[in-house]
Amino acid sequence: MQADWSLMRDRQFARLFCARTASMGGSAFAPIALSFGVLHLPGGDAETLSYVLTAESVPMIAFLLFGGVIADRFPRQRVMMVGEFCSAIAFGSLAFLLMTGDPPLWLLCVAAAFSGIGIAIMSPALTGIIPEVLKPHQLQSGNALLALGANTARIAGLVFAGGIVALVGGAWALVGASLLFATSGVVVSGLRGTADRRGSSSGSTLGDLKQGWREFSSRQWIWVVVLQFSFLVMLFQACFGVLGPVLSDTELGGAGPWAWVLTGDAIGMVLGVFIALRVRPKRPIFVGVLMTALATPPFLALGLGAPLWIVVVLAVVMGAAFDLFGVLWNTSLQRLVPAEALSRVAAYDAFGSLMFGPLGLLLAGHAVVWWGARESMIGASLLMLLAVGAALLSPEVRRLRAPEYEPVPVMVTAAD
Repeated sequence: MQADWSLMRDRQFARLFCARTASMGGSAFAPIALSFGVLHLPGGDAETLSYVLTAESVPMIAFLLFGGVIADRFPRQRVMMVGEFCSAIAFGSLAFLLMTGDPPLWLLCVAAAFSGIGIAIMSPALTGIIPEVLKPHQLQSGNALLALGANTARIAGLVFAGGIVALVGGAWALVGASLLFATSGVVVSGLRGTADRRGSSSGSTLGDLKQGWREFSSRQWIWVVVLQFSFLVMLFQACFGVLGPVLSDTELGGAGPWAWVLTGDAIGMVLGVFIALRVRPKRPIFVGVLMTALATPPFLALGLGAPLWIVVVLAVVMGAAFDLFGVLWNTSLQRLVPAEALSRVAAYDAFGSLMFGPLGLLLAGHAVVWWGARESMIGASLLMLLAVGAALLSPEVRRLRAPEYEPVPVMVTAAD
């Protein structure tokens, strides 16, 4: 399967591509800028960083289901626009607070909370808008091309963010993130023709949530993988949000080496796009879940004190595996879940996957104090592997076939 670059001639898809790419650039600036900006504040430490990141994660999780409801009711283009501008305002506020030199922790937490709300509003709408822009046979290519743009922006964002943090501090990197989110909001505001589905709504938020839950819970392959990711994301949040930056700051030399690890992950995601453009596995969910096992090696290597270049190479492999999973997962959702409920199912997916994330952030800061950063990283990586094995016990995860590989039913007529 070759990349369908002709999709870029479609003005709707090209606009969505540009908006998604700018948004991911902002998302790449934010983690490094915020993590090292907080760590370098007077009195900043692992526990302070845990509180700020938790303040971002909790509202994001709390608003995800509401974001899915409004994205299934209203034009998804408008919902995405609101989410991007909310993120722009939040990161601009965080930048201003860090520039003051010694902001109150509660103000940092409030600003971080608004960034989480922006993500919660935007994310379900993005999943749902793609099938409105593309035809069914274009979905895998379209998802892969969107991932290519996003991951390229992620690499550039990580490289520039690490440099800006090292040269002038995290606050100015957060200014860059704010401008990129605002750019995405402006670009997506010109997207036209997305559906208004208020006529298909049950009339109440609770009723819409119940309908979405029926679509979500009736498919074992969805809820099992989401349950797996609820534990994976908890461990990722601990490793990426706290343990990794702390290890980098204390043992590897600061923001620069950690930016290289994140950049390796992003480069792997770009490579994963080209794999996703060329493979159509018969059992996409089984293949995707197997790929998530490759999250363990880079964190294990980091915990064991491996040289930085080995960690970066393993991060490349991890990025490629997770991008392939992401394309296969999103394409399966978009093809097998009814369009009118897709954003709500995506919201339940995100809600379930992220629900233990704040716990990981909170525990990570304490784990550094209790056991040490290296020991905590090793333990987290081994728990990731256990979560993958548990998901593979599900029959639907192992056996679900892509629609094109489903056997064609034989029609029997009276003449036969």
